[in-house]
Amino acid sequence: MKEFKRILSDLDQKKYAPIYFLIGEKETFFVDLIANKIEESVLSEEEKAFNQSILYGKDVSIDDVIGQAKQYPMMADHRVIIVREAQSLLKNIDSLAAYVEQPQQSTILVFCVKYKKMDGRSKVTKLIKKNSVYFETKPLYDNQVPQWISETLSASGYSIAPKASEMLVEFLGNNLSHIYKELEKLQHVLPPGAKVTPELIEENIGISKDFNNFELTKAIGVKDEVKAQQIVAYFAQNSKNHPIVLTTAQLNSFFNKLLRYHALKDKSQFSASKALGVNPFFVKDYSFAAQKYSMKKASQALSLIREADLKGKGLHSNQLSNGDLLKELLVKLMR
Repeated sequence: MKEFKRILSDLDQKKYAPIYFLIGEKETFFVDLIANKIEESVLSEEEKAFNQSILYGKDVSIDDVIGQAKQYPMMADHRVIIVREAQSLLKNIDSLAAYVEQPQQSTILVFCVKYKKMDGRSKVTKLIKKNSVYFETKPLYDNQVPQWISETLSASGYSIAPKASEMLVEFLGNNLSHIYKELEKLQHVLPPGAKVTPELIEENIGISKDFNNFELTKAIGVKDEVKAQQIVAYFAQNSKNHPIVLTTAQLNSFFNKLLRYHALKDKSQFSASKALGVNPFFVKDYSFAAQKYSMKKASQALSLIREADLKGKGLHSNQLSNGDLLKELLVKLMR
């Protein structure tokens, strides 16, 4: 994330490099964001007509790209060449070596490589890393996404409640492209400087603030069986949006963290937050749950959750619907 922020900062300050290699083997969001920023911000609309080209790796050769890159800009300071789907060119990437050693300084050449990675042992890759802005993005873990959401909104002057962030992650996972689109929607309807709350998430995105895996986990943690059963009943009626595999994954993560919380010597909010990889706001949930579930009970809970998960995936003998499986799991966990 630091490298990503540095690249964006340099672009904002109009500090451009002659070559950018953007690699997204599993997470492509940051590749698109940097490439789009270069496409939209380096040249004015008038300059783009003669000085900006968007190429696609499957349609061009390395020689075609080099030929475009060596051209001088017309009535502008820079020429921008963006090669999307550049992974199609990797098999002939050695042909780029000479240009990488002596790039056209007035050209900004951007390669967007998705779902593949460069061979780090090859000479040309080492040369590219040395002579260009080489950025290889890695996917964020689920527990890193809420902070990214907060930072993304903060950069635009907005803020978000911790629970609202968790709701987005639960519903959209760690797909940053999908989350970013939803954040853009929120910014279109909210006044500048607004705080995104669970109520706003429910109203504008359609994620229930009361009936979700976050609230279910919280209810189980304090053994509020009535609320937990209400949520599970809602899940059973909306099974398409609440598959059992996501629920068991959330519960498994919670009880794993609860075991780690039990083992902590320093259970202060800051220390526990860092050790568990959660927002400090949520440490109290583990503190409350620790009073209801001993280490032995938490360990037993993990076994019960794994058993329900396997049945939900059709393994082992199972005649119950997913809704009934969750109801059965709640009884076993909370009584």
